[in-house]
Amino acid sequence: MRILLLLLLLLGSAAHGQDRPAYRLFTAAGQPVRYEAMLKTLAATDVVFFGEQHNDPIGHWLELQLTRDLLRLKQGRLVLGLEMFERDVQHLVDAYTTGELTDEAFEAQSRPWPNYATDYRPLLRLARQQKFRVVGTNVPRPYARQVAYYGPASLDTISAQAKTWLMPLPLRVDYNLPGYQKMAALMGESTHGNTSPQKMVAAQALKDATMAYYLNQARPPGHLLLHLNGSYHSDNHDGILAYLRQQNPQLKVLTISTVSQEQLAKLEQANQQKADFVLVVPTDMTRTY
Repeated sequence: MRILLLLLLLLGSAAHGQDRPAYRLFTAAGQPVRYEAMLKTLAATDVVFFGEQHNDPIGHWLELQLTRDLLRLKQGRLVLGLEMFERDVQHLVDAYTTGELTDEAFEAQSRPWPNYATDYRPLLRLARQQKFRVVGTNVPRPYARQVAYYGPASLDTISAQAKTWLMPLPLRVDYNLPGYQKMAALMGESTHGNTSPQKMVAAQALKDATMAYYLNQARPPGHLLLHLNGSYHSDNHDGILAYLRQQNPQLKVLTISTVSQEQLAKLEQANQQKADFVLVVPTDMTRTY
């Protein structure tokens, strides 16, 4: 009788219940791939871009796991680059990861993002514990805002000190890059005050070019550089990668993009080819903000 009851329970579970994974991984072509296989491939390259959705907890959790695992496989030869910190606070990032600043002092001065405590602090604490370098790669926000309102030529007027926080000027923008064309199309022909689609694209390009410049400088020979950024900065090997190819075309670069889907069984066609690996999370996943 007990065996019969157990069989009925198992059959009922098979009929009415299924595993509900929190995420799935796919190749660019839509083939399912296991984490360990992806990890092995990533560890053999020079630069990995992890394109995140900034408020996705699954992506942030996987970034932490990937950082730990790459650090182990590369025997400590890892540099972590972060869009989330701007170039003018690099001295604070260094001071924190080397143990010179407390959490309170660092967070009071470094302008961390609102979701820093849950999503990025664990990464910096890991760097502090394991003694690997973290590089903030983003342009200070006021200069991106300046370009959005007054165009790239306005950067000629900034101080010599400010120019050390940017990629070498002048900024050259390829408005034909697919990502920039898509961005301009989404904005349409509308203007808002002094800004315009072309100026907004230029501001995005300033961020991409600055991140590419500093992450290229940050990678010592034999090290792997893992860069975390919004997926729109690296999808389709565009954005930051376009500028990085200009500076160092010999680098071996792989990308991850994070997307949301209602179902996780297969990678939807619209999300194929966005990156070398695609992390799919459910559309109803809890968000960090």
